[in-house]
Amino acid sequence: MKVSRRNVMAGALLAPAAALAQSTTHKAPKLWSNDYWAQKGSVKLYMFRKRATPPKTGEKPLPVLLLIHGSSNSSRSSFDLATPGKGEYSVMNVFAQLGYDVWTMDHENYGRSGQTQNNSDIASGVKDIQAGMEVITRETGQQKVHMFGESSGAIRAGAYAVAEPNRVGRLVLGAFTYKGDNSPTLTERAKNLDYYRTHNRRQRDREMIRSIFTRDKPGTSDPAIAEFLADEELKFGDQVPTGTYLDMTANLPLVDPKRVKSPVLLVRGEYDGIATMSDLTDFFSQLPTGDRQFVVLPGMAHSVVMGLRRQTFWHAMHAFLSMPS
Repeated sequence: MKVSRRNVMAGALLAPAAALAQSTTHKAPKLWSNDYWAQKGSVKLYMFRKRATPPKTGEKPLPVLLLIHGSSNSSRSSFDLATPGKGEYSVMNVFAQLGYDVWTMDHENYGRSGQTQNNSDIASGVKDIQAGMEVITRETGQQKVHMFGESSGAIRAGAYAVAEPNRVGRLVLGAFTYKGDNSPTLTERAKNLDYYRTHNRRQRDREMIRSIFTRDKPGTSDPAIAEFLADEELKFGDQVPTGTYLDMTANLPLVDPKRVKSPVLLVRGEYDGIATMSDLTDFFSQLPTGDRQFVVLPGMAHSVVMGLRRQTFWHAMHAFLSMPS
């Protein structure tokens, strides 16, 4: 039997990630990390960075990967969550070990970032990323970064790629929504549209965090991970901004696919209720670049980062980001 080079490369990429995901005795790797602060007007925005070794003057720069969080949870609980006894869930750990300079940030009114009366909508998120990119460029010397966003974070990342096309290398959109037509999740969410229009905050308690893991397809994630996530997020209170919920129920579409110039990987969990296949294929078909991929991850629901089969996401993203030009 002839084995293709592509299949050999795929297996080589996936094997270490799968081992990390499944190991219950896995210990956090010794990686270099540091905190930073971006400034958006009067608002301070928290940033966090991880890489395999400390940066050194004159060294060859590593590819930079910026991770953009969604509507309900902040950056480090989304992408650097410690889950003792449950295997690796930190995207930052995985990609730092794969040779990336990995960054993430808390948007205004999330996590450690400044608190204001703003509802932190998608447009505000784009300005957050613009402020964060100033810090990344200053620290790394790089003008262009790879970017991954999940859920409303994917909309933020896509909107930023439209606004700043020369600053985004390869763009990965997970749990993305284009127009939202016939979305089960958004249909249910729209029942509270009047509330989102008149309030800048909504309840985000432990039960709500648990629902992220169960609303689409119970059994696609480990319930214990929701508890780790809630433990971290509730340190910042049980209220989060309404802006992205308002945008996703009343103002879609927010990203024009014809104006996205970057190579794009569109990632959808098989059971994700935030967007239908037809909604995403509509977006995908309008992208102007030939360098584009649409991957459906079997056995996954809304969060491709927190699912039981998250190693398939790691594999898909790393293969896309490291594709030869």
